[in-house]
Amino acid sequence: MDLEEFSVVSYGGGVNSTALLIGLRNNGIIPSEILFADTGGEKPNTYDYLKTMNLWCFRNDFPEIKAVFRKNENGEMISLENDCLSKFTLPAIAFGYKTCSRQFKIQPQDKFINNHPYVMDLYKNNKKVVRYIGIDAGESHRAKLTEDNRFIYRYPLIEWDWGREECIHEIKKEGLPLPGKSSCFFCPSMKKREILELPDSLKRRALKMEDNARYGLHSIMGLGRDFSWRDFLEGQSDSSVDSTVGENCICYDG
Repeated sequence: MDLEEFSVVSYGGGVNSTALLIGLRNNGIIPSEILFADTGGEKPNTYDYLKTMNLWCFRNDFPEIKAVFRKNENGEMISLENDCLSKFTLPAIAFGYKTCSRQFKIQPQDKFINNHPYVMDLYKNNKKVVRYIGIDAGESHRAKLTEDNRFIYRYPLIEWDWGREECIHEIKKEGLPLPGKSSCFFCPSMKKREILELPDSLKRRALKMEDNARYGLHSIMGLGRDFSWRDFLEGQSDSSVDSTVGENCICYDG
């Protein structure tokens, strides 16, 4: 069977992956699939920007951006937020691990790709999937993988020598608004300024997660690692935080 190249873009909803799509279009490359790994807790601006980019994809004859996510045995979404609440813990990155990214970002994409009928035929014929990743030229040290038993990894932004500024320039030249920073609204890597910018409804959900896990936190203070989001937000005079959140949480020393 003569199979053509099958390529996938890992789209994160930020500046780099948006510039990546523009650059691929400029170079006459149309990916077979564009995947967005949804943790169920992305910031509102990311979900809004997906709509903008899906319209761009339609206008440029690109495939629609498909949202993939971790599922239970019934095929229902397991969100990172609910997973943390049910286990009385915080995202793994709060403790210095990257398992939340692997379980909720990488694995759902891998599962979709590996179960794609065309890709299964590809594997049977000892062919591989080309995976485009949006690491820019300023972070080339992160582009460690080149190939494994199923994927060939390509880093076009590095190949084009596009750093952060070049990516921003290309997005503006395309007439697109710049995407906001892509992350979960409860990400422990967020800066204090970003925490304050969250809508109150999302602050309350993040605090519920932190409070729910508090009795199992021995090595860190809370979502901020070396500080508690609750202590930080309650110390802000302009922040409206529900101080009762978490008072009735069922917690245990895990």
